[in-house]
Amino acid sequence: MNNTTSHLIHHLKKTVKSIAISGLHRGENPQPGPSVIASIRRSFPDLRIIGLSYDSLESSLYSHLGDQPDVAYSMPYPEVGPEALMERIQYIRERENLVAIIPCLDLEIPNFISISPRLHEWGIKCILPTIQSLEVMNKSNLYSFCRQIDVFSPKTKPAINPLQLESIAEEFGYPVYVKGRIYEAQLANSKLELIESSKSIAKLWGWPLLVQEALVGEEYDIVGLGDGKGDIIASCSIRKFQRSSNGKGFAGVVIEDPELDHLAKKIIKQLHWNGPFELEFIKMSGKPHALFEINPRFPAWVDFPSQIGCNLPAHLIEGLMSKDHQPLQACSAGQMFIRHSIDLVTNIADIAEMTVTGEYVTASIKASPEVKQ
Repeated sequence: MNNTTSHLIHHLKKTVKSIAISGLHRGENPQPGPSVIASIRRSFPDLRIIGLSYDSLESSLYSHLGDQPDVAYSMPYPEVGPEALMERIQYIRERENLVAIIPCLDLEIPNFISISPRLHEWGIKCILPTIQSLEVMNKSNLYSFCRQIDVFSPKTKPAINPLQLESIAEEFGYPVYVKGRIYEAQLANSKLELIESSKSIAKLWGWPLLVQEALVGEEYDIVGLGDGKGDIIASCSIRKFQRSSNGKGFAGVVIEDPELDHLAKKIIKQLHWNGPFELEFIKMSGKPHALFEINPRFPAWVDFPSQIGCNLPAHLIEGLMSKDHQPLQACSAGQMFIRHSIDLVTNIADIAEMTVTGEYVTASIKASPEVKQ
């Protein structure tokens, strides 16, 4: 990159309002960031988007499909803690006119809550749930919360060692799910599968693990925005009818279900949820919907409702940037999505740039008319 190009890019960074988005991988186990970016660009095509990247191979960095950031910065892993996150955000804001952040990964949320007072001091907006709401929806606590508010949910218990894990599985009866505290779930149909699953998950996430009874039925998801006062600003409900081996929705159809809407309102009201959320349900024949997970961010399929008039990420940005809210259409029953995989083409020098320097200006920005001048 020559000096003229570098100077123009630096000038662009400091004069254009920017928002930062994380979770930039869009592979077999897709993260929400690219869908959030694509949704925002539908309403704010000129908004500068910063990618917060945890891996130089995150596919969105090298996309040319409207779901890539304009520039990316490497980030410390969430396990390092809030201080490292704050230092990196400080570094970024010295180089960018950063006005808002949308975290898109579960593990990041507690750290962002911890540094939210500093973000406020810096004038960086970030819509987050309270730490109390986050604790309630935690996988370890969700079953107890559901019992308190009379919402059906699969029985779930924590296990601190293999013996306790086997005991709980026998109590529930096979099959059961073995889950990590944050991510990962595997179905175990026998004691042998239980042991193997627990070893692989504990290797990644450590103990305790969770044992959850396996409910068999159709899966329903709701994406929405909570106003922090107990109401849902807008939402979209789908039935998943194609899933990956990781349980990710690869095809879904919008449904109208008053019972599901009632449950969502009841749950969000109790949590006083602030910001994006995803509610995941299982519906078994003859039984009510069972809530089995709450995610504290947009899901990877959030760009689907954006394409049919319910652009939740853009609505969030309008609020963060004090712009007038555009009306959101209700998602029409019968509209559906099918995920489509393609090969992205880039140069290995681009990956080297991100790996070595921790910063990457995407090809679209390097080739823009302002930079070429």
